[in-house]
Amino acid sequence: MTLTFNSIKPALLAVAILFGLAAECNRAHAADQATAIVAGGCFWCVESDFERVSGVIEVVSGYTGGTTENPTYRQVVRGGTGHYEAVEIRYDPSVITYDQILHMFMRSVDPTDAGGQFCDRGDSYRTAIFPSNETERQSAIAAVRSAQRDLGQRVVTPVLNAKTFYDAEEYHQDYYKKSEVILTRRGPKSKKEAYKFYRTSCGRDQRVLELWGNAAPFAS
Repeated sequence: MTLTFNSIKPALLAVAILFGLAAECNRAHAADQATAIVAGGCFWCVESDFERVSGVIEVVSGYTGGTTENPTYRQVVRGGTGHYEAVEIRYDPSVITYDQILHMFMRSVDPTDAGGQFCDRGDSYRTAIFPSNETERQSAIAAVRSAQRDLGQRVVTPVLNAKTFYDAEEYHQDYYKKSEVILTRRGPKSKKEAYKFYRTSCGRDQRVLELWGNAAPFAS
C-alpha cells in the first residue's frame, strides 16, 4: 500500500496537536506550583512534616545558603560550606499560601535556638527562611515577628536571601518512607524505623510541644 502526502498530513497534524496539548498541560501544571525554602534542622523531619499538608505537592531535601557548589552531605555537616540543611516545599497556592506554610514552619521548630535544632548541633542545623522575592521577604519577616510575639521569647530564625538550592543525595529523599534495611547502633532497621527512632531520641517533638503546645501543627 502506498501512502500519499495528503494521507499522512492528518496523522502528523494529530500528533502535533497532542504534543501541543501536552506542553500546555505541563505549563499549566508548572504555573499551579510555587515553592517555599526553609531550614529547620534535620531535613528528613521537615520533609516528613510538610508532605502531610494539604496543598503541598512535594518536599525535596537539600542544601542552600552557602557558597560551595554541589555540596555533599558530609561537606555540609562538617562545616565550612555555609550551607544549611533545608527543604524546598513545592505547593499549590490555590490550596495553601506561603504565609500559611511559614506559620506552620515556625511552630514546628525551636526558633529560639541559635546553635542548631534539638540534638543536632552546628551551623548547618540552624533554622532560616529563604524568600525569593520582596513579597515573600515581607511575609517571612511577619512570620518571625508573629512567632516571637506568640512565644514571648526572642526568635533567632533569620530571613536570608534565597540562593541556589541543591538537592540532597537520593538516599536522603523520602527517608522516612523507605523500607531499605540499614545497620544502626540498635541493629538492623529499615530506614523508616531508624527515622522514627532518631526523631524520638532527638527530642524534636517533645521540645516543640514544650514551646508551642496546642499550636504545634505536627508534634504529638
